[in-house]
Amino acid sequence: METTSTVHIQSITQLHQLLQLPKPTHPLVSLLQFEHFPALLLEQRTRLITDFYQVTLKTACPCRIQYGQSLFDFDEGVISCFGPKQVSVLEKGFVFARAGWQLCIHPDFLRHSPLGSKMKSYGYFDYAVNEALILSEEEQQVIKTIFLQLHKESLRPLDQFSQDVWIAHIDLLLTYCNRYYNRQFITRKVVASDLLAKVQQVLDGYFATNHHPAGLPTAQELADRLHLSPKYLSDCLKQLTGSTTQQLIHERLIEQAKEHLVTTTLSVSEIAYALGFEYSQSFSKLFKAKTKQTPLQFRAYYQ
Repeated sequence: METTSTVHIQSITQLHQLLQLPKPTHPLVSLLQFEHFPALLLEQRTRLITDFYQVTLKTACPCRIQYGQSLFDFDEGVISCFGPKQVSVLEKGFVFARAGWQLCIHPDFLRHSPLGSKMKSYGYFDYAVNEALILSEEEQQVIKTIFLQLHKESLRPLDQFSQDVWIAHIDLLLTYCNRYYNRQFITRKVVASDLLAKVQQVLDGYFATNHHPAGLPTAQELADRLHLSPKYLSDCLKQLTGSTTQQLIHERLIEQAKEHLVTTTLSVSEIAYALGFEYSQSFSKLFKAKTKQTPLQFRAYYQ
């Protein structure tokens, strides 16, 4: 079995040291260019963990990236966003992009700013690396312009306004990422529709049996089956259907429950057990929350 090493980078300064780059001018924020990275070729599979945010724009890379079930070339321009403590796996033979930018932001840099409290609302920091944002040429130019402004600011001596200027540009960058991800969900609806079909297929398989000792299906299990991050799957389904993964699961549960109530003589407890609920009270509570009726009231109405 192939061994996997783990590299945990706890500070931006440590990252610069590992990349054999000059010490950052600010310990909590750094803007790097892939053109300056060393020609490093990984000799073994590596788990990479960093304690800071990263936003990377790759415009040239000797490999391809998977988006959903499809492959796309890096030539289009690709943004990847990583949150603190997120684990990335770099396969043996990995090489850095030949061109582009990497912005590193320690959470402490944003701690007392409005942006600091907004960071958790940007769900794309929880997406997996294969769920990158693929940019059009126009979008790529917009993002490049912001990185160039950050680069100019990085060359200026630090003063009392430096942090505010950095945060303003970062805020704008992340807002554009939010806009473009929303656009990507819309323009790649063929991929998203295929994903929805696969979700329904997994749920069909679950409900094909009347015994579920493992309990109810979860959003995490669905995402794992589809090789996606839970946040990305939920955001994609939300854009396509108006419902999150958990909401879709509940909708299917209620559909199945209604069918059992109308077409069988099973008790409420037996139906709850058949659907995977550990306690019938939990089933009845969810059913009433979704239908405004108890299971017995629903059954009585159709008898």
